[in-house]
Amino acid sequence: MIGFIVAGLIIGALARLIKPGKQHLGIVATLLLGLVGSVIGGTIANLLGTGNIFELNVLGFIVAVIASVLLIGVAEGISGGRRTSLR
Repeated sequence: MIGFIVAGLIIGALARLIKPGKQHLGIVATLLLGLVGSVIGGTIANLLGTGNIFELNVLGFIVAVIASVLLIGVAEGISGGRRTSLR
């Protein structure tokens, strides 16, 4: 479980580095989006037959980073929409 959390944090940090522009997300949001991205990546890798959901493999890691980048974009869009409507 600790390894899964650390992998989620690393995946979330990589996703923030890959996504252009400044993100207004905290470390907790990055961790949560990284964890969700790693579950999505593990699920897709499992469906493709490369291993278990919780196994660390290259395809699952790549898909997890891509999913996390997309999730960060969605989170930024949602939080940006709320922030501009409150002003």
